[in-house]
Amino acid sequence: MVGVAGGPQPPLPPPDGRDTGALPCAAFDSAIGSVMDHVMDGVMDGFDETPGPPRLPQQAARPTGEPRGGVPSSEQLAHTQRLGDIGWSQWDLTTGETSWSDHMYTIFGRDAAQGPIRLHDLPTLAEPADRQALDGLVSRVVRCAVPGHAEFRIRGDDGVRNLRAVLEPAASGVHGVIQDITARREAERAVAESQRQLLEVRERAEEERHITLALRDAILPQPGASISLPYARISVRYVPAEKSASLGGDWYEAAPLPDGRMFLAIGDVSGHGLPAIAEMAQLRHALAGLTMTTASPDLLLAWLNALVLNRLDDTTATVVCGYFDPPTRLFTWAQAGHLAPILVRHGAAEQLTPPHGVVLGAISGQPYGVAEIRLEPGDLLLMFTDGLIERRSRDISEGLALTLKAAGAIARHGDCLDAGLDGLIEEIGGPNPEDDTCLLAVSVLEDSRPAIPG
Repeated sequence: MVGVAGGPQPPLPPPDGRDTGALPCAAFDSAIGSVMDHVMDGVMDGFDETPGPPRLPQQAARPTGEPRGGVPSSEQLAHTQRLGDIGWSQWDLTTGETSWSDHMYTIFGRDAAQGPIRLHDLPTLAEPADRQALDGLVSRVVRCAVPGHAEFRIRGDDGVRNLRAVLEPAASGVHGVIQDITARREAERAVAESQRQLLEVRERAEEERHITLALRDAILPQPGASISLPYARISVRYVPAEKSASLGGDWYEAAPLPDGRMFLAIGDVSGHGLPAIAEMAQLRHALAGLTMTTASPDLLLAWLNALVLNRLDDTTATVVCGYFDPPTRLFTWAQAGHLAPILVRHGAAEQLTPPHGVVLGAISGQPYGVAEIRLEPGDLLLMFTDGLIERRSRDISEGLALTLKAAGAIARHGDCLDAGLDGLIEEIGGPNPEDDTCLLAVSVLEDSRPAIPG
């Protein structure tokens, strides 16, 4: 198939005469039924898009005396030809005379003063790649008296056009109908191109999802991991968004420090997909490195805010982080525009009062506050991202209320903290379809504070 302006042309129908699924025009079919019944002894009655070899049936004989009906005017015939973009021709092989309808000249871009084209010269008008198929159709009709059809292309002043010819042997020659199907083929090409582009988008989205998941898994510790320490049990739940396009930049950190304290943090980077994952990795690793300075949580967030403002363009993030000191059970923390942790004590859950702190990447020079709370044996501290409580179908305050109620019921799972977190997620509506959910839980053990050296 040759290439033409506007892209490659669609494949031609197979030589055995099978149609490849072109769609008929409803208006054209209606007009054919009412007007062209009177043209060429019923030639157009068989011109349709049904599978199988086409056949142009002979006009059925009418009983004597049966009225024929009104003969269409030349204006009606011309309108029908324009409506269906069709023309008809009669080639008398005995006298050599050829008759073309007016629209045949329009289809072929030929001046009527030049007269019609002889049947055997018809293939010369086709594009070189299509001449053999059209010549074969003419030969079969003339020599074997077998009707048939073929699709071919012609090149005119307005570019390449797609035509379809239906030929049928007659008593003294050949009857033919030509239809310009260029618009139909262009529509088919447009649909095919749209389908191709849609498939590419789906493939890219799936590939990006796999890369995003692999990168996130490489950056974060095991999302369902648990850490058992002499003084506490730490459990994590990371639930990806149900929609692949919504995989975000939620992250957490739970790591013991050289001085014996436990550093705890959870955060969320704006956006979704690979950019959010990449920025999340930078923030998480930067904060993990800064903890080696043993600086207070408010100073850590100030440094992290400077990093976002100077290195991560058009990015914002929220974080809550703090130190848990086992000997004193003191949790010292700060937050940057993040939801405050929930404390569960004696079966009652409440959200801690947050110290002052603006979102990372919003403004420079703003100080971050610090808060402290002394935990007791049996306490449960829950740090989480907004995907846990936010849903399009409900207000955030409603989601928070559900979370507090579910958190208070975690104790019924006994010592199985993992089962308690799974139950909490289900109680508040299950995984968020549009955002990741990250949940970090610290359960303070009974009377297990390490001995303070004397």
